[in-house]
Amino acid sequence: MIVKKRVDCIGLFCPMPLFMTRQALDGVEKGDIVEILADDPASKKDITEWAERMGHEIISVEEVDGVFRFLIKKGR
Repeated sequence: MIVKKRVDCIGLFCPMPLFMTRQALDGVEKGDIVEILADDPASKKDITEWAERMGHEIISVEEVDGVFRFLIKKGR
């Protein structure tokens, strides 16, 4: 699996992680994978729900030491 774009949102709070996720997905082609790192506790719910609502695929969400790592495949 090749990550097309990586976005570091560590230290940022709502709505910035979601905004930066949207920008990253807007900047890649359908089927590309974007990696997002965020430590805002709200980002887990916000990014996951938004991505699914927009038709993107959540490949994985992992949490290590308070940092969430999202792998999202652009759906449309």
